[in-house]
Amino acid sequence: MWRVPWTLAARAARGPRRPCTRQGSDSSAPRSGSTIFALSSGQGRCGIAVIRTSGPASSHALRSLTAPRDLPRPRYACLRLLSDPCSGEPLDRALVLWFPGPQSFTGEDCAEFHVHGGPAVVSGVLQALGRVPGLRPAEAGEFTRRAFAHGKLSLTEVEGLADLIHAETEAQRRQALRQLDGELGHLCRGWAETLTKALAHVEAYIDFGEDDNLEEGVLERADSQVRELEVALGAHLRDARRGQRLRSGAHVVVAGPPNAGKSSLVNLLSRKPVSIVSSEPGTTRDVLETPVDLAGFPALLSDTAGLREGIGPVEQEGVRRARKRLEQADLILAVLDASDLASPSSCNFLDTVVSPAGAQSPNGNRQRLLLVWGPIHRPTTSDTCKAPASPPVLP
Repeated sequence: MWRVPWTLAARAARGPRRPCTRQGSDSSAPRSGSTIFALSSGQGRCGIAVIRTSGPASSHALRSLTAPRDLPRPRYACLRLLSDPCSGEPLDRALVLWFPGPQSFTGEDCAEFHVHGGPAVVSGVLQALGRVPGLRPAEAGEFTRRAFAHGKLSLTEVEGLADLIHAETEAQRRQALRQLDGELGHLCRGWAETLTKALAHVEAYIDFGEDDNLEEGVLERADSQVRELEVALGAHLRDARRGQRLRSGAHVVVAGPPNAGKSSLVNLLSRKPVSIVSSEPGTTRDVLETPVDLAGFPALLSDTAGLREGIGPVEQEGVRRARKRLEQADLILAVLDASDLASPSSCNFLDTVVSPAGAQSPNGNRQRLLLVWGPIHRPTTSDTCKAPASPPVLP
């Protein structure tokens, strides 16, 4: 019985209640806070360009540029005439959408203008939005940052979204989409739950270790959970380079002695004339790079100078750069002319590049190498310089 008069007295002390104005209301006046706008679609001429706003003044911006002035139905496209808010000059006839927060990408009030993609139209609409009070151009990534701040995206989903936007190959798209769907986030949450349970077991042992009612093996169970988590984390970290390689592209270096067919192989894999092909030794003197899509996996393909001794200073510099790229390579395509294995340059290449690649480095890793034979014929037993009996190959 005492709660009712106490509540009435508390309300009287606070004074009259102010009306509640939810985010996304129909108030046309801009409220305090920063409202941003930007071109969300790509730059350049296109059929349709999407311009987006986010913030409390989004409804005011939508009313200022469109006729009629009433807000469209939330999340429904509506055809409106866009006009300059100062001069009233028509800008374009476009589709507009209204997303009242928090049911929007950023969690704030948002508006979208689907205008024709001509540069003059896009520029005119952006300039018109800049003249609306309370609006400013968005910084790079600010829409996503606001979505993260309002809990619409987790940190791993933000990274997945960035990877999806920059994906150029099918494998990159699949990996980014898995991360955007929360696959990595679910994995991290599972690790956090395991660690929390282990911590609870340790705290229970500290608080009630002398209590006979405490279940036996609590500390051992916590130790087992932590060790299993350590193994899982170690495996994930060791596999991190594979994900990074998929994100940025594997570095594939094509190397071999002069006139082995390296440039022809680079042109074949890239499907364009990247390198000059000539029968004259030493044609390629610098490192030539080109991005390629190998069955959906991105790679940076490097054509290098033929490795040999007794050459001039210019070609010698090319050989030095080629050897440096070999040290940085994720994969080496070792090209050899199968009909010329007995030449000094081929023997030197086998001894200095192919054979060492099969040996493990001090950290336990092995440089990956594929041996590519020239199209003449396979090596015979009469060749005086033999290729390794089991040349290292890509696992």
